Amino acid sequence: MAVNSLSGSAVSYAELHCHSTFSFLDGASSPEALAQEAERLGLEALAITDHGGFYGVVRFAEAAREVGLPTIFGAELTLNATEQRTGSTDPDGQHLIILARDPVGYACLAALLSQAQMAGEKGRPEISFAAVAEAASHRARGHWAVLTACRKGTVPLALAQRGVRAAEQELRSLVAAFGVDNTFIELWDHGDPLDSDRNDALYQLARRVGTGVIATNNVHYASPQDHALSTALAAIRAAKSLDQMDPWLPGAASAHLRSGAEQAHRFVRYPQVVGAAAELGKQCAFDLALIAPQLPPYPCPPHPEVSASRTLTESEYLTLLVEQGATRRYGPRHAERFVGAWAQIDHELQMITALGFPGYFLIVWDIVEFCRRKDIYCQGRGSAANSAACYALGITKADAVRLGLLFERFLSPERDGPPDIDLDIESGRREEVIQYVYERYGRSHAAQVANVITYRTRSAVRDAARALGFSQGHQDVWAKQLDRWNKVPQAASTQQGESVSQPIPDTVLSLASQLEELPRHLGIHSGGMVICDRPVIEVCPVEWARMQGRSVLQWDKEDCATAGLVKFDLLGLGMLTALHLAVDLIAEHHGVVVDLAELPQEDAVYEMLCRADSIGVFQVESRAQMATLPRLRPRCFYDLVVEVALIRPGPIQGGSVHPYIRRRKGEEPVTYLHPLLENSLAKTLGIPLFQEQLMQMAIDVAGFTPSEADQLRQAMGSKRSSRKMAVLRERFDVGTSQRGVTATVAEQIWEKIAAFANYGFPESHSVSFAYLVYSSSWIKLHYPAAFCAALLNAQPMGFYSPHSLVQDARRHGIKVHTPDLHRSDWCATLESEDPDEQAGGVGSSGSAGSTGSAVRLGLSSVRLIGKTLAKQIAAGRPYADMEDLMRRSSLNQAQLEALATAGVFGSDNRRSALWSAGAVAQSGSDRLPGILLGLDAPQLPGMDDWERAVADLWSTGIAPEGHPTKFLRADLDRRGAVTAIELSELANEAKVLVAGVVTHRQRPATAAGITFVSLEDETGIINVVVSRGCWARFRPVVASAAALLVSGRLEHSVDGVMNVVAEKIQLLPVVAASRSRDFH
Repeated sequence: MAVNSLSGSAVSYAELHCHSTFSFLDGASSPEALAQEAERLGLEALAITDHGGFYGVVRFAEAAREVGLPTIFGAELTLNATEQRTGSTDPDGQHLIILARDPVGYACLAALLSQAQMAGEKGRPEISFAAVAEAASHRARGHWAVLTACRKGTVPLALAQRGVRAAEQELRSLVAAFGVDNTFIELWDHGDPLDSDRNDALYQLARRVGTGVIATNNVHYASPQDHALSTALAAIRAAKSLDQMDPWLPGAASAHLRSGAEQAHRFVRYPQVVGAAAELGKQCAFDLALIAPQLPPYPCPPHPEVSASRTLTESEYLTLLVEQGATRRYGPRHAERFVGAWAQIDHELQMITALGFPGYFLIVWDIVEFCRRKDIYCQGRGSAANSAACYALGITKADAVRLGLLFERFLSPERDGPPDIDLDIESGRREEVIQYVYERYGRSHAAQVANVITYRTRSAVRDAARALGFSQGHQDVWAKQLDRWNKVPQAASTQQGESVSQPIPDTVLSLASQLEELPRHLGIHSGGMVICDRPVIEVCPVEWARMQGRSVLQWDKEDCATAGLVKFDLLGLGMLTALHLAVDLIAEHHGVVVDLAELPQEDAVYEMLCRADSIGVFQVESRAQMATLPRLRPRCFYDLVVEVALIRPGPIQGGSVHPYIRRRKGEEPVTYLHPLLENSLAKTLGIPLFQEQLMQMAIDVAGFTPSEADQLRQAMGSKRSSRKMAVLRERFDVGTSQRGVTATVAEQIWEKIAAFANYGFPESHSVSFAYLVYSSSWIKLHYPAAFCAALLNAQPMGFYSPHSLVQDARRHGIKVHTPDLHRSDWCATLESEDPDEQAGGVGSSGSAGSTGSAVRLGLSSVRLIGKTLAKQIAAGRPYADMEDLMRRSSLNQAQLEALATAGVFGSDNRRSALWSAGAVAQSGSDRLPGILLGLDAPQLPGMDDWERAVADLWSTGIAPEGHPTKFLRADLDRRGAVTAIELSELANEAKVLVAGVVTHRQRPATAAGITFVSLEDETGIINVVVSRGCWARFRPVVASAAALLVSGRLEHSVDGVMNVVAEKIQLLPVVAASRSRDFH
């Protein structure tokens, strides 16, 4: 409560009209900042009333709860809008603010917002006053409070444009729709000369009609210093410069949160309007927790032992399913194959039931069963792999009992919310699973989760430059000279160290740094879905997504979890698609049925990984992983679990990588701070890598229960709680003292746990991924052609481009053929190198009975063709000639010429095919078939090997018959350049010159500004290390060139890992397959 500086008395006030950054370019402060400022000012309550949605209410509620601020939930609707808010200086439509008086009002308003969003288009909700009035006349009656809003409100707008009588008519319409006790005239004063006259008229109007009247400040930012950002956002929203927007921008920094005392001073002419706002705020304030939904009841079958009329409870059905699965996995209770398995199963079932989550497990099991019935590859991962129950249900492939994984990492009584089960689904069929969820639980009760798209460095600089009046050319140049992995302040400091032709002005960088991380718009989360027991639109509004025909919630996954919406992550994983395709190809061409769950553990697979022969292999194909494999030398499955976890930002930042490898190689002894730590750390040689180890350390040295250990993990996580940490620290000190651990050692262990908590990787997650590492490695070793074809057909996925995958296959002796009109299917297929096997023509996937020793690229690999058209072309065979193909497949000239360039017509002379393609295309579709003349090409010279490679790269992005550097090798040899394979013959510290096509650029956050560039030549991959200074000197080339010539120094370790430390970088003039894949 604020103190009135005039009288010294406290002035109660609640702000009921406030926009956050989730009004998307119409609010300059985050919900968190607004809540903190409102508490500082002593407000009784605060309403967030963003345009068209509840986007920021969860973050607002959470922040307000932290500071003890009562929360009000509302929205500003736009009635009768005919244009989007973006791109217009003053978008049309009339505004109306609705506040929810209670959870019923909230549910009705959420449904109304959804109705408006879905009736319109993305970015333009569509609703009429009649529709709002209709909603208010039913369930919402008495549960909403309506404010007349800003200058664009129905009443103020009528007053300004048509006078008092028209304004009174609009106000009486509001009263008729919502009731006199729920309709409020809103006064605001931003210091505009016309504000007083407008407020006088509105105040008298309210008295005449008998409605309430309240003060607001029509807030768009927390404090006056945010005014400049607010005006810049208005310019960005309108796609104008600040100069162009000047007539529409406020003249003063007035639209900020104000205290009750300041508002009382401003509205001294209108008695009680400030107090009335506080009173209405008290009436409408409630905690968002009151709207938390539940999961829908799971449809359980009849009880098998009681009667058909008595269905099993969720707990009974889950117990039945788990016990059936446990019997298959572990044997019967009286003869369990692994001691303690059934005891763990009973413990988990008891906790799942006690916490009320049987329905959650049944829903996940149901989704997995659907995948199994439809032969869709699916795998549970995340902390679910810590659960023996999930293993028994077939949700995960990790045996939590044998691996000794802590169930409490997955579920414990103190855990806030339901457990987290992520399902990886083959990406090509994920949509089937999503549609099943919709059908099973109803579209009204299921929805996809949003992803809040925020400003990044380049987009922030572009929009800042536009707002400040710089040309499109300046925007493009400045955005391109920034590294995508830097924040704006880093980009500014980097710019100072580089010689750039057009440095970015400080004003642009300053504004861009304020824009960075602000919400820009909504996207769709990669796999999050929610299911609830009521229409989901009563919990969170939905709106159209950018993807055609898709709708999305207005909350992201964290918001959903905080609000109590149970989220299921159905994540598309390209490797599962590739594995399924490979298994099908192996069965078709080799007659071998591969069961990924039963693959034998083979030394040859691990030997391949020790050689870092892992291009295309899941999770271990990056530069850092390939550099670690020869040093770690994995020899068993658990080594793969460690490998997956080791090369992560956390272990790298925590300094775990090198000590672990040294201990692994016997170069340093395995030691422990205390003997009690051996139980938790022995399997990782005394080096903590996993979150579960943090928990086990607390259990072993301090006597924590598993639940307490999970509390410790959560308290030490990214959202650290000092209060919880203090309580747990006291518990830790008592426990270690009781176990004879000295205070000094206990302090060291605590510090180690505290430091480790921020970067520990879940062991369960790593175990789940390790299965895919081994499966993909096994197939790559035994069936390399099928592996290559499957990876090509599963694109986009993985670390390497199709061109790099094909080059790797060629290095393994696999022949890869260009697309062929008569032999290619729509996708990549296998065929035999034996001419006799190929003589029979082409079936759906190459020659029937083919041993599949070669890969044939599919028609869809040709640019401009795509999957749908490629299938149409393949289905329409045979074709009489090129004219027949064009007519029946409805090809345009560009598509026909792309096919000719790719060599699909089987002629050795692609120039002739191109000539014919042009002639056919130019003949027009209005000619009768068979009467075209002059389609036969004249005698034209054929393409040489280099020209064919260029044509292949242009048309398919793949050069099956030769790498681009192969054709430059003679010149490169004269210049003294060495190949990737020749580097191994050179001594450490040797001066070298290397050349290759850029496949990747990486600048990890852990690399202190170092950039890692991967070059590929015809013999392999070359790792180039580019220091910060070298990057600055050669940035125009190294940041964007498709191929590079690098002079530098060779680093050659005893493990065979080689890097070239760059000293000079030049452009290599060569046609590359595609853009590099750059990561950070």
